[in-house]
Amino acid sequence: MTAAPHTLEFSTGADPRATIVVMHGLGADGTDFAPLVQEIDLADVGPVRWLFPNAPELPVTINGGYVMPAWFDIRHDRSDEDEAGLRRSQASIEALLAQEQARGMPSQRIVLGGFSQGCAMALLTGLRHAQRLAGVIGMSGYLPLAGKLAAERSAANQYVPVFLAHGRHDEMVALPRATASRDALAALGYAVEWHEYPMGHSVCAEELGDLRAWLLRVLA
Repeated sequence: MTAAPHTLEFSTGADPRATIVVMHGLGADGTDFAPLVQEIDLADVGPVRWLFPNAPELPVTINGGYVMPAWFDIRHDRSDEDEAGLRRSQASIEALLAQEQARGMPSQRIVLGGFSQGCAMALLTGLRHAQRLAGVIGMSGYLPLAGKLAAERSAANQYVPVFLAHGRHDEMVALPRATASRDALAALGYAVEWHEYPMGHSVCAEELGDLRAWLLRVLA
């Protein structure tokens, strides 16, 4: 059985009413998005548990084979996806979701999200997860294994709210790749809320404000 990744955990109070999982990007770790606990005020929801899993250390082809935190390998030809790596990380995130549900958090009170590679993992895992989630967040990333989603998607998450945000000047994941992912999801009937910002491969204050408003809706 696949183990859940090592995960940083923060709760804003006792007896959390929701869980938000945020996966970092290439070369980062679980601390990267920990400031969201303070920056996104979800007091109206009640106590929230935030989980920030750490990716495994892998050699990354586009970085000369250098070993770093990565959810999957990235090759020089971006169309040559590391399906084996993606599936391994998908299994580890599924284990984390199962662990959270075993702690008593209903799946429909769990939001799964991520940035860049973490976005890819959130979309890969969340749209295939067997139980309905509260929502899926994708920041500055793309839809991996897009051609397989129609056959593999979960009926339980066909109507899960999806928040996608991207920088118009993203130098790592070009905007057309992100809009193609958005359009592929829309074509399959997903409820995508799309946001663009005048930024590069990063997160901005306006985005966090929009994300907070969306979280308050899906966790109401």
